[in-house]
Amino acid sequence: MTTKANIRGVTGGPLGNSTFRMLWAAQLASAIGGWMQTVGAQWTLVQEPGAATWVSLVQAASLLPVMFVSLPAGVLADVTDRRRLLIGVQSAMVLIAGLLTAITAAGHTSPALLIAFTLLLGSGLALGNPAWQAIQPELVPRDQIPAAASLGSLSVNIAGAVGPALGGLLLTVTPAWVLFAINALSFTAVLGALLRWRGTEEEHTAPETVVAALHAGSRYVRNAPGVRRILLRAALFVLPASALWALLPVVATDHLHQGSGGYGLLLTALGAGAMIGALAMGRLRRILTSTQILLGAGLLYGSGMLTTALLTSLPAVAAMSLLTGVGWLATLSTLNTAMQLSLPAWVRARGLSVYLIVFLGGQGLGSLLWGLVARPLGTQGALLLAATLVLASTASLPLIALLPDTGTLDRTVTANWPEPALVFDDTGQTRPVMVEVAYDVDPADLPAFLEAATPLSRSRRRTGAIRWQLHQDTATPQKLYEIFEVPSWEEHLRQHHDRTTGFDQQILDRVRNLSRTEPQVRHLLRLRPH
Repeated sequence: MTTKANIRGVTGGPLGNSTFRMLWAAQLASAIGGWMQTVGAQWTLVQEPGAATWVSLVQAASLLPVMFVSLPAGVLADVTDRRRLLIGVQSAMVLIAGLLTAITAAGHTSPALLIAFTLLLGSGLALGNPAWQAIQPELVPRDQIPAAASLGSLSVNIAGAVGPALGGLLLTVTPAWVLFAINALSFTAVLGALLRWRGTEEEHTAPETVVAALHAGSRYVRNAPGVRRILLRAALFVLPASALWALLPVVATDHLHQGSGGYGLLLTALGAGAMIGALAMGRLRRILTSTQILLGAGLLYGSGMLTTALLTSLPAVAAMSLLTGVGWLATLSTLNTAMQLSLPAWVRARGLSVYLIVFLGGQGLGSLLWGLVARPLGTQGALLLAATLVLASTASLPLIALLPDTGTLDRTVTANWPEPALVFDDTGQTRPVMVEVAYDVDPADLPAFLEAATPLSRSRRRTGAIRWQLHQDTATPQKLYEIFEVPSWEEHLRQHHDRTTGFDQQILDRVRNLSRTEPQVRHLLRLRPH
């Protein structure tokens, strides 16, 4: 009964939505194809001199583009039609994967060329990832977002179980270009699903410019403590944890003395463990906090890395890899769900792009670094060092935990501000705006007002302010003036209509309730001297 309930909790809600189900299945097929290509590419290079470096470069090349492409991709996903963006990206991926297949089948590939194509495909994935992440809340209700996030992680790890196993099996009877061709076909499946999806229409006051949207997203992340803590926890985990994924092919060949079948078995065990973890996540969320889940998951993953480094028996390492996979999935699902629930719709893709930079970019950077570390320390020494760092990171959780209200704040956009008036011509809309809010505060309430002003300053900056100050009138100390600057009138209108969430409104109401009279607001446009 418990198992059935867990399956319904993870899959019943979101997969009951035909559109979500179609897109999820297409992404699953693409992820399986991606893993098969990775297995083919890594196995092609495993016999090259300096194999640990070449193999880790495949992982790095597929993930490092996230660090450079993700943030602009998040901006594009927030200011353009996400469906059209994804269709364009998938079309390009079909062409790139098809070209790699043709070149490899003709016998003209080389390690450098293989890394270059992997880099191009990784760039395409990085360009599309924020849009994929951001459309999930468009497809399911808010209460199903945790299950949708688990399904997203589950698809990745089903692919991690099925893709390597199929890839390893096919490598025993076919050349690597066949795996590359299957990957190209998987991109075609995603493209077909996107063409069938009609998308959703969102209302905006006006399209944001790319530069303004980039600055707005950066300001939001800088002034959202809960989001910053999620990013910190992701970085502390993924940088050392990436060593296992980067060095596993070399572990299989040099440490366990296995061929492609043994490597596929290890990846299948990791993926199977992740599937078990995904099915258990619904129950775990009901009985444990996010920090407690991360603590247990980190211990499992770090211990799994240690046993992989120390044991020489394939069955023993594969068995332990089941638990390692549980730890990986639980960490990914917990952090991803927390991020999804912590971001309002207007900045969701940009915020998720920063998360992807940290997590996937950190995995790519870590893969590169651990490949280099393995040269002087050896594969076993590098894994032991990385495992120690994972466990040390996990030990820091009680001191650097996720914030208590992570994922529970009201992120519904509200529009309770009075409508501001602008009597200038259109040129006034491009000038910086200084907003002055006057409060009349009883001296006895001054400490409470100052305490409430700290989250108020973050709220103003999250929604568009580039500067914020609080002043007191020297003649009438009960008069307090909040002054903040917004880059343009258009940005200030977005504060009114698109960016103030229910949580921001609670902060504003708390401050306003400490004023004995209705706060008075003035809007000042900067003049350009002649």
